[in-house]
Amino acid sequence: MKIGVYICHCGSNIADHVNIEEVRKAIQEQTDAYVVKDVMFACSDSSQKEIVEDIKTKGLDAIVVASCSPKLHLPTFREVARRGGLNPYKYIQVNIREQCSWAHSDDKKGATNKAIRLIKAGIEKARFSEALDPIKIDAVNAVAVVGAGIAGLRAAIELADMGTYVYLIEREYFIGGRVTQWNELFTTNQTGREIITKLYHQLISYKNITLFTGAEIVETSGSVGNMQIKVRIKPRYVKPDCVFDLDKFEKAIEVCPVEVEDEFNFGLTKRKAIYKNYPGEFPEVPAIDFDHCTKCGECLKVCEGIDLEQKEEFLSLNVGAILLATGFDPYEPKQGEYGYGQVNNVITLQQFKRLIELCPDELVYNGHKVRSIAYIYCVGSRQQNGPNRYCSRYCCTAAMHTALLVKEKYTDVRNFHFTRGIRTYGKQEHIYHEALEQGDVVFQSFNDPLCEVEEQDGKPVVKINDFLTRGKPIELETDLVVLITGMVPRKNNTIAQLLKVPVGRDHFFNEIHLKLRPVETVIDGVFISGASQGPKNIMESVNSALAAASKANNLVKKGFISIEPTIAFVDTDKCQWCGKCLEICPFDAFEKVEEGGKQVARVITSLCKGCGMCLPVCPEDALQLHNYTDEQIESMIDDLIRA
Repeated sequence: MKIGVYICHCGSNIADHVNIEEVRKAIQEQTDAYVVKDVMFACSDSSQKEIVEDIKTKGLDAIVVASCSPKLHLPTFREVARRGGLNPYKYIQVNIREQCSWAHSDDKKGATNKAIRLIKAGIEKARFSEALDPIKIDAVNAVAVVGAGIAGLRAAIELADMGTYVYLIEREYFIGGRVTQWNELFTTNQTGREIITKLYHQLISYKNITLFTGAEIVETSGSVGNMQIKVRIKPRYVKPDCVFDLDKFEKAIEVCPVEVEDEFNFGLTKRKAIYKNYPGEFPEVPAIDFDHCTKCGECLKVCEGIDLEQKEEFLSLNVGAILLATGFDPYEPKQGEYGYGQVNNVITLQQFKRLIELCPDELVYNGHKVRSIAYIYCVGSRQQNGPNRYCSRYCCTAAMHTALLVKEKYTDVRNFHFTRGIRTYGKQEHIYHEALEQGDVVFQSFNDPLCEVEEQDGKPVVKINDFLTRGKPIELETDLVVLITGMVPRKNNTIAQLLKVPVGRDHFFNEIHLKLRPVETVIDGVFISGASQGPKNIMESVNSALAAASKANNLVKKGFISIEPTIAFVDTDKCQWCGKCLEICPFDAFEKVEEGGKQVARVITSLCKGCGMCLPVCPEDALQLHNYTDEQIESMIDDLIRA
């Protein structure tokens, strides 16, 4: 068997800690590899062409590339094999960067010896590798987009524009997500409502988009290309055509005796059980909060458009892929955190932005005019001893931009910023400079907590050891303290459990690879976008939504999907059906069938991910994994033992 081996220097990444020349000589002398070469960058165009040429002219039956992690360049070298006329699955990648050079940078001899052993084991695996073909399954050209915030709306429009049918599923009664709660946005100073209004009018112009509000996915089945989802739709308890008689609805709202905290205004105001968050919100039909409605019937007396007898509906939809754009929640400070909930006049940035809109002429809070504001940064972010160690990225810019708006709208207000260092990155840096030019004062500390907030004579007082004045303790009495809170994952995000979407240590959805596959998950056919992945501003959320839409469309548009053939298979002669494979499989990729007069396991190819969890539990050793067979693994182990 003619096997070609290519050992990569990776510039200095590998060559600095692994003696490449020694590795090449050892492989040449100790194995029967037909071609053994070292290359500076195996992934470069010139090296790829050289490998392709060797496959063609030397008639290679398999190739081994010893370089970086296959997570990075597995598709690259499979394509190289294919261009050379070799089956892509006759290629083996050996990781001598992360597993040798980087892991043993203090031991060059040990790293070199380990590289030799790993490459020899890779050659043994290549010797028993199989020529496999991708598995083709039918695909429905439809995508369910979950979440109708700015990322979901933009993804839905993009998918529809590419010819894919879209089911846009929003859990709330109204679309727009968090963006509709903000007035002017950095860096364009457009309002959130203007943006959502424009997107909504685009959305309804497409016949291949169906919007469901008050809806959520409660059940899923099937697999990539052919997923069945069950959607529960909560009634609005309002007839769809009643929106045209707004006078009667205003009267219905007026007579409603129920008042609850308005989540849209973050508890700063009250709303009735029948409501719209703001005039012109979409869809234009109001809704009744049935969890708080007392069913007193007062609204029915003044408006015939209300229907309290509406029932939940359940719809079954068939889609080829699911795109998650479920957004984020603002961090809710703990009781007493920087005085929150204990000291008068301490609110969050989200509340403050709503307060600005609710105070058109004069900034007033708790009945008192606000003349000075202390902004405390990194609340719920960059916590040294807390769960949220990450930076939420957008907060510094949002706070500085809000300070500019405050100064513009209420000219006599003074702004004071208590920070760990400002992170207004990229083009947003000019917002920071504008805030400084208008006279804002910035304090800085690296301590945790950043500062202390106490109450004196009914007013909050902020204390900080200011780094910029060489640790000088400073006290500031202020009218209002604004806590700049970061982003955290959505609460009660049941869709993650339903779809088994992996999450990272920060509990946001986890992509396969941050740079190479930034919107794909390990669950085939499930894509993620926007702030469901982690803190993002609007521009970044839209960019990821467009990427996810492109990936989803590319998956389903052809009517069929090619999936990895490296999946489990059953030796039916050995199988006695005990069900243990189905019990252990996280993807439910096994079923019981009759074959040869007995019950045996069968792999559902569209569901199997080739993870191998089923193999060790089979008592009859009836399960194998394509290209990771016992023969291959045992031959690798044998070679490692001999080495």
